[in-house]
Amino acid sequence: MLKNKMQNISFNKINKFNKYFLIYLLFLGFCGIVFLYSKYDVSNDSTISEWLINYQGGFTRRGLIGEICFHLAKFFKTDLRFVIFLLQVFTYLTFLFLTYNFFKNLNINSFLLFVIFTPIFLLYPVAEIEVLARKELFLYIYFLCFLILSNPNSNYHKYVNLYIVIITPIVCMIYEEIILFFPFIVACLITQRNVKKFSTFFKICFLFLPSILIIIYFFLFPLTIEDHNIMKESLLSNFNEKCYMSCSLLIINDINQFGTMIDFMYGKNSTQDILKFVLRYFLIILIGFFPLFFISYHSKFKNENIFSIFKFENILFLILFLFIPVIPLFIFAYDWGRWVGMMISFSIFFYFFLYKYQYIDVDFKTMSNRLIFLMNKKKLVIFIFIIFAFGWNQKTVMSGDVATNPLWKVPYNTSKLIFGVKSFRIFQDSPLILWHRKYIE
Repeated sequence: MLKNKMQNISFNKINKFNKYFLIYLLFLGFCGIVFLYSKYDVSNDSTISEWLINYQGGFTRRGLIGEICFHLAKFFKTDLRFVIFLLQVFTYLTFLFLTYNFFKNLNINSFLLFVIFTPIFLLYPVAEIEVLARKELFLYIYFLCFLILSNPNSNYHKYVNLYIVIITPIVCMIYEEIILFFPFIVACLITQRNVKKFSTFFKICFLFLPSILIIIYFFLFPLTIEDHNIMKESLLSNFNEKCYMSCSLLIINDINQFGTMIDFMYGKNSTQDILKFVLRYFLIILIGFFPLFFISYHSKFKNENIFSIFKFENILFLILFLFIPVIPLFIFAYDWGRWVGMMISFSIFFYFFLYKYQYIDVDFKTMSNRLIFLMNKKKLVIFIFIIFAFGWNQKTVMSGDVATNPLWKVPYNTSKLIFGVKSFRIFQDSPLILWHRKYIE
């Protein structure tokens, strides 16, 4: 009788999470579509600029999606930007759909809610629309599909090797930064297959050889200035579209132009400014990652594998180890907010892969004891959750200050775009409205 009652409580909790998480993702999807539509024809929007990169001047990195958009627009004789908008919407909604299917039916408690709803994860692209529908979306979709295929309770996992060999090189042609997150994929395979020998580990790494060769090709044979000019002319002559932002920086933002990239990023900032940026993002990572770090610290693998050799006593140390290849992004690329978003996304998906398929034991009891001061204080926990999850988020570039109050700004700005008004104000000169105008708008 008691067992059935507990099962019913657990079942109700799961259904409740499914329901509200779906509503949350539908809200993000709706706002995302409105924001994408409002800015797809803005001439200086960087979200569009990286989708303009194509192969008209030759085979180059990040050009696959732009080439597809180029030919679709020509075939249907329509505006290139509108084609990009449609594909961005499709890609973003696909990501949200896969995210929901990955998290649904999980037994989620308060600790896990803080991890899922950290504002530097799902909320971030909608709160900072300069990040919305950027090409890292393809990396998330690729990783989520990989995790779904890796389900040990299905027959799909037998196709994982084929998926890596065939699909990963395609993803590399969309956004080569995926190479920095290969360790997360390898870590999943090691865990699932309970790898204990280095020979098996190297066999897994060999699956990524075609992808690595493609990325090496991009760096050894970057697009020349002449080829880049051909691409620019093709965009201009076919669609009256200028090659700007990410498109124009394609030949500068390259590993072969490391000195130029560093000067472009840091030349206008003093040492004091750079130290301020580093401190700010250290705090963003510390606070935004804290729920994941806290729960990972209290999570251990059920079975020994090759990670035991490195004495990873808990999942936290493994996650920190997997971050190492991502660190260079903070050195020669200034979209620090995006890199933090990519790190948290891969980390959360990786952790919940371990949790969902029961590869780890999680000591929720010890965590509860360490937060004993919050026991039986439901209202306080809810207040802390709202402030943490919806009270702030990082900006896009390293020099951007921390944004505030996305819980209000996202629906507020969406409403303005839908109704075509600049602002909603009743008492124009009241202190509250003046504060809102200065700090919110």
